[in-house]
Amino acid sequence: MINQMTLDFSKMGGLIPAIIQDADTQKVLMLGYMNEEAYQKTLDTGIVTFFSRTRQTLWTKGETSGNFLHIVSIKADCDQDTLLIQVHPDGPVCHTGTDTCWGEENKQDILFLKDLQDFIDKRHQEMPEGSYTTSLFQSGINKIAQKVGEEAVETIIEACNGTDERLIYEGSDLLYHLIVLLTSKGYRIEDLANELRERHQPNWKKH
Repeated sequence: MINQMTLDFSKMGGLIPAIIQDADTQKVLMLGYMNEEAYQKTLDTGIVTFFSRTRQTLWTKGETSGNFLHIVSIKADCDQDTLLIQVHPDGPVCHTGTDTCWGEENKQDILFLKDLQDFIDKRHQEMPEGSYTTSLFQSGINKIAQKVGEEAVETIIEACNGTDERLIYEGSDLLYHLIVLLTSKGYRIEDLANELRERHQPNWKKH
């Protein structure tokens, strides 16, 4: 539920700029304008709707392409006359087919870890037959932990005496099995990220 805000539409003849940002990658995707009606429709539907200055009418982003912008959060600036809207886009945002209106690619490889975690969570919930991940969960926590240890040793071996290519390969295996271990204990890779963020604070002390 997005909270209604009191905004100042008076400065630009009834319009305010709305900066659209990907909630995950933090990339700025586009800039549009809203009048009060477009803003209200955006709140009501959870999908970004703008006011077209060219056609002088409302338009919901994605209504022709299917590439809707699903709202995660809306913030107003200090003057209450500009919006920052974080979204999950369904696809490329620009009408030219690019991810952003500046021609940038909207992805960060590190974010695939979240997708992988979601995939492993789904495997844990559904336990489909024939899945390697399912077989790991079925083997029990001790076997999963043992597998993490084996992959850690193989990563060390490649780092000390192997090739860079094999180091990345074995390191990937290690990370995958570590996520499976975390999932089996009810945690996610984000829990490690939060722990590391805490350690980065100047007042952090080792437990």
